[in-house]
Amino acid sequence: MATSMEEISSSHAKRASAVRTGRLGLRTTPAQAALIQRAAEATRKSVTEFVLTSVCEKAEQVLLDQRIFIVDEQTWQTFQEAIERPARLNMGLRELISEPAI
Repeated sequence: MATSMEEISSSHAKRASAVRTGRLGLRTTPAQAALIQRAAEATRKSVTEFVLTSVCEKAEQVLLDQRIFIVDEQTWQTFQEAIERPARLNMGLRELISEPAI
């Protein structure tokens, strides 16, 4: 099942408008807190909204990276050739599957 960036953005917007009942606690250094505060101000968001937006965007990217793989042309051709080859009979696997389950 493929998920487009549009669907993810729509999903993110729905979550952002939902009632917030959960809570996350963070400990920061003073420098980290100041950096986050400045970035929130620069984007005209509250610190909470800035942090939530940033973390959700990063989480979505991490999850997408688990499903989308970018390879060079040679690797792609090798992959295509491998999946287009007819399957080979594996007698050891056939014997294993034919044994009764434990």
